[in-house]
Amino acid sequence: MNHLPTIAEIDGIAAQSDPVIRNLHITQSYRELSSTFAARTGPVANWCTFATWASKQAGQTIRKEDLLRTLEQVLANAADINEMLGRVSDLIRGENTGHSVDQIRQLVWDALGPRAAMERASDAVGRGNQKVFAEIGHEFARFAAECLGDTVPDAEKVARFCAGLKPGDPPDGQRYLHSAFTCYYRALFETDAKTRVELLLLANLQIGFHEQTRLQPEIAEALEASVVDPYVFSRRLVDALFPNRGWMIHGVWWVMRQLGFPSKLDTAINRFFMAVRHRIRLLLTDYMMVLELPVGRMRLGDDLRAGYPETLRRLTNPELVALLHEIDPTTDSLRDSGAADWADLPDRIHYIADLFRCYGESPELLNPPFTDDQVAAFRAGRLPEGPL
Repeated sequence: MNHLPTIAEIDGIAAQSDPVIRNLHITQSYRELSSTFAARTGPVANWCTFATWASKQAGQTIRKEDLLRTLEQVLANAADINEMLGRVSDLIRGENTGHSVDQIRQLVWDALGPRAAMERASDAVGRGNQKVFAEIGHEFARFAAECLGDTVPDAEKVARFCAGLKPGDPPDGQRYLHSAFTCYYRALFETDAKTRVELLLLANLQIGFHEQTRLQPEIAEALEASVVDPYVFSRRLVDALFPNRGWMIHGVWWVMRQLGFPSKLDTAINRFFMAVRHRIRLLLTDYMMVLELPVGRMRLGDDLRAGYPETLRRLTNPELVALLHEIDPTTDSLRDSGAADWADLPDRIHYIADLFRCYGESPELLNPPFTDDQVAAFRAGRLPEGPL
C-alpha cells in the first residue's frame, strides 16, 4: 500500500533547513501523493506526478552536481575570454601594481566570483522547490485527507475544502487551485475515460499555471545568478589591485564614463565581465533547461515531438479548451512548443501545457524516482549513494 504523507509530514519537510535532504523528501512525497491519487483515477498523471520529476531535476541544481567543474572547464577553454583576460592583465601590469600575471588573473577571478553564481542558482532553485511544496504539497495532502476517500460525491465537502483556499489570482490568490481540486474531485467519480482524462489535464494545467506564476521570481533569479553587478565587480577588482587609491580610481572612472571617455582598462574589464557573464548565463540556462523523465530526456528549448495521445487529440471540455487558448498560442499543435527563454512565463507555460498533454497518459511517469535503499538513506538524514 502507498504511504500517504500527512499534512503534518508535508509541513515538517517544508520546514527542513538542509536544502539537499529537503529536496529528496519533497521529491519522494510528490511521488507518494501522485501514486495515491492515481490509485483512484487510474494510471494517468496528476500534477504531483510531473512535480516528482521536476523536483528530482531541481535536485541536481540544488546539489550543484558537476556544475562547478563544468563551469571551470568552460571558462578555462574559452579562447575569447582568455584573450580578454590577457588584455586586462597587460593593462593592469602597465599600472605598476607590483602584481604578477598569475596574481592578477587570480584577483580577477576572485572579484568575479563565478563559483558564487552557482551557489546563487542553487539557492534560488532550492527556495522555489520549498515554496511550491509548502503551498501545493500541503493542499494535496489536505485534499487527500478530507476528500480522496469519498465513495460517493459530496458537493458540500469539496466546497468546504475549497473554502480554505484564498480567492484571487496568483501569486497571492489560489483561484486556480480551487478550480483544479474541484476538477480532481469530479474525476474521482467520472466513469467515462475521456471525460476523466480531460478533467485531470485541466486540473494539472490550472495548478501548473498557479505554480509557475508563483515560481517566476526564483526561476528568473536562478537563470540570472551569473549577473553580478558590473560596478561591484570592478570595485572589488580595483580595491584588490590598488588598495591605497582604489577610491580615487573609481572616481576618475565614473567621471570619464559620464563624459563618454572610459579608460582602456575600464573598457577591457567591462568587456571581459560581459563575456564571462554571458557564458555563465548560457551554461546555467543549458544546465537547467533539461528535464529527465522516465520516457526520455527533454530539452526544454526544443519542440516536443511525442504527439498527443488519442484521447486528447480532440478536446471536448469547454473549460479546458478555453484555458489552452489562453496559454498555448499554437493550440492543438506542438509547433513552437520549445521554450526559447525559460525565464519568460508565457513561453514556459506554453511548453508545460504541451508536456502535460503529451505525456499525461504515460504510465512510466508513475515509476519511483529513487530506490528503496536511497529512500531509507535520506529518511535517516544521509545523502544516498548512487545517481539521484
